[in-house]
Amino acid sequence: MENYRVRSAGLSVPAGKGRRRVRATLVALLAGSLLFTAACSGSKSPSWQGGSNNAGTAESPSPQPTLSTVAVTSPAAAATGIEAWSDVKYTSDDPENTTVKVTDSQGAEVKGTVDKDEKVWHPAESMDWGSKYTVTVSTPPADGKGNETTSDFTVMKKPANLVRVTSFLGDKQVVGVGMPLIIKFGRSVPEKYRAEVERKMTVTSSPAQEGTWGWISPTEVHFRPKTYWQANTKIDYKVQLKGVKMGDGWYGKSDLTVDMKIGRSLIMTVDNKTKKMTVKKDGAVIKTLPVSLGKASTPSSSGTMVVIEKKEHTVFDTTDTDPTGGYKTNIDFAQRITWSGQFIHAAPWSEGQQGKRNVSHGCVNVSEAMGKWLFGQTMMGDVITVSGTEEKLKNGNGWTDWNVSYDTFKKTSAIS
Repeated sequence: MENYRVRSAGLSVPAGKGRRRVRATLVALLAGSLLFTAACSGSKSPSWQGGSNNAGTAESPSPQPTLSTVAVTSPAAAATGIEAWSDVKYTSDDPENTTVKVTDSQGAEVKGTVDKDEKVWHPAESMDWGSKYTVTVSTPPADGKGNETTSDFTVMKKPANLVRVTSFLGDKQVVGVGMPLIIKFGRSVPEKYRAEVERKMTVTSSPAQEGTWGWISPTEVHFRPKTYWQANTKIDYKVQLKGVKMGDGWYGKSDLTVDMKIGRSLIMTVDNKTKKMTVKKDGAVIKTLPVSLGKASTPSSSGTMVVIEKKEHTVFDTTDTDPTGGYKTNIDFAQRITWSGQFIHAAPWSEGQQGKRNVSHGCVNVSEAMGKWLFGQTMMGDVITVSGTEEKLKNGNGWTDWNVSYDTFKKTSAIS
């Protein structure tokens, strides 16, 4: 019997000289097997070439791009009773490219600013009472990413407790370089709420000048620059207090804006030692005139004041407050400088004493002629400084904003 050494595909080949034929037969059989496999597997590559082992199945889908995640966290969706100055808070895993938009029921965009670090949208204006608003937070498509979400809320109804806000000055008014900007409230504003009130009041001047708000009382706040206003300064100030909290369930009633101007510079300086007033206009002396100040029993106040009001003709009547020693006198060219009743005015009865001795009840007396001349030169907000008398000006007795240093005045601000 012959010894068979090789077996393949059911064939037996004798060892020895027939081995070459066996190898050729095996190659042919293998080639046929490969062609058969390719024909059965369609377009799929064999598994050892990276193809699927599951012949005839669909290809796996490509991975989907990951969307940026955005969401509105405050106000809550469909929330009602939201305050008119409420912030919008949101989340985003791409804050630098996130857009926040708030629109009213008509689709108009509400002005606001976005703090990308804190992920907060701050309104730049009060929203309307009882109105519905929609928030849209989105990221733009980039590298296959992008997403958008919306949420809505409704502002509280108009409250019953509203605080009236008024400006002492009006549009197109022209005033002196010492004029403070004065805002008054119909109700006391508790200290806790004053900082937010100040933040909603902005002053813009041209040329720009440093300044600050300061609380004169719980119902009155003033703005003054660091030094006197520059002559011919244009000033715009905006008070956005509608809907702002003012304590105990009270809210600001309305907004207001004022567009005004500072006139030429006019400064009056009175020296008790010389009994003279020096008048400077735009830095140059235009007149020096004699005066009579308050006698020792009724001294004039030393300090820096401004002209509060002007009356060409008026009557001084002190009989109500002093029935025994009071008087009633016709006065010409009166300019109030304190609330306690000190004026610059014409006093023809003291002309012989002016420049020599003090005989008034605290006023700055000038002659009839000089009273008329000075009255024609001044305007509300012009500065007068009196020095060398027996009594110092009490802060609050008039517009005494300039009677203290800027640093001292600044301390009365709620945010400085």
